[in-house]
Amino acid sequence: MGPGVTCPWSGRLPRLQVRTWIEPVVASTQVAASLYDTGLLLVLKASFGGGGSSNHSASPSPRGALEDQQQRAISNFYIIYNLVVGLTPLLSAYGLGWLSDRYHRKISICVSLLGFLLSRLGLLLKVLLDWPVEMLYGAAALNGLCGGFSAFWSGVMALGSLGSSEGRRSVRLILIDLILGLAGFCGSMASGHLFKQMAGHSGQGLILTACSVSCATFALFYSLLVLKVPESVAKPSKELPSVDTVSGTVGTYRTLDPDQLDKQSVVGHLPSPGKAKPPKTILALLFVGAIIYDLAVVGTVDVLPLFVLREPLKWNQVQVGYGMAAGYTIFITSFLGVLVFSRCFQDTTMIMIGMVSFGSGALLLAFVKETYMFYIARAVMMFALIPITTIRSAMSKLIKGSSYGKVFVILQLSLALTGVVTSTMYNKIYQLTMETFVGTCFALSSFLSFLAIIPIGIVAYKQVPWSQYGGIAEK
Repeated sequence: MGPGVTCPWSGRLPRLQVRTWIEPVVASTQVAASLYDTGLLLVLKASFGGGGSSNHSASPSPRGALEDQQQRAISNFYIIYNLVVGLTPLLSAYGLGWLSDRYHRKISICVSLLGFLLSRLGLLLKVLLDWPVEMLYGAAALNGLCGGFSAFWSGVMALGSLGSSEGRRSVRLILIDLILGLAGFCGSMASGHLFKQMAGHSGQGLILTACSVSCATFALFYSLLVLKVPESVAKPSKELPSVDTVSGTVGTYRTLDPDQLDKQSVVGHLPSPGKAKPPKTILALLFVGAIIYDLAVVGTVDVLPLFVLREPLKWNQVQVGYGMAAGYTIFITSFLGVLVFSRCFQDTTMIMIGMVSFGSGALLLAFVKETYMFYIARAVMMFALIPITTIRSAMSKLIKGSSYGKVFVILQLSLALTGVVTSTMYNKIYQLTMETFVGTCFALSSFLSFLAIIPIGIVAYKQVPWSQYGGIAEK
């Protein structure tokens, strides 16, 4: 590859090409998000009587009844909050994606980061001025009306795809996920300590929320003033004659090596140059698998913060931060897993490995009684990020670059919409079962995760005719 390659992970780059890297925006945004998530949970705990000074007042209610009441109050808040966060982007995210495709790639990123900053300011004002927690619904609505995470992440995926060749795109996208995970891990590890820096009813959490606002501000101004849209680095047709992009869908990442593509183009006999039409049934099955698996993941993530605050774990602020940081380690282990598994497994096999990993970990979570058991369950989930990332990167090779914004937004909005339904369902199930079997939601997530293997398994079965498009590359 020549020096003009825009991917920041291969080769020597001209100085100005550094401005095309999306990683600083992703890292600063995720640090702000991880600080915010911990801060929101702990602020709610204090506001609903679990961590404030009012907790020491005399009360005729038994301790267990107060804890259950607090859990229901926090759960009910999250039901409405997640509905607002999930539904409001439906009004604007697709329009932002269309504008990004038509006018400028940074539109969806910059507008969504503005809403992101406003929502973080909302939590800061709640802590500083002791406003009621209901005002956070309005802050979440502002974030959603500006596109929310759906618009932001679709913009990030579009820039990441444009700044890499098709041969390197899968690795490029999972590297962005790796940066996201590392930033979230660092933010979560520090969050509990930052929350305790100021004592008092109105001061606790002030430094944490201020740091979150600062990181969000940096991300917005960096995207506005520094970030540049990379030029497409797709290889000319004369270098890659008749290369069908379906080869990257079920083939391993080894087959996406540009050095292998020329060999495949000589050996394969493809019907026509350019992008061939992908099998609709394959795309539909991949989509169904992603939706079912996302239901399992979202449900577990939504219930987990409530689970660690009550018996039998009953964590403090620092332990909550550490627990959230443990969730981000899957970005690292999933990245390493892709690098290793891609040398000997097909994409569908890697997806199923990730689903089995998460399903097994969720089943262990259902029976957690001690803190060490929680971390064992988290360790079993080490490959949980592989399925969605692999499916997304495969789909990116089946669409034209001019449609990235719209298609990625549609995919992200579909996941967000199903996530809203899942969040409401899981929170209600948690409220109904927390006194009988608190791990019911995790057991359900485990079932859904294993259920998602079925459509992916059908894809694996149907992939046999795809060998003509490039299976496992020969050494």
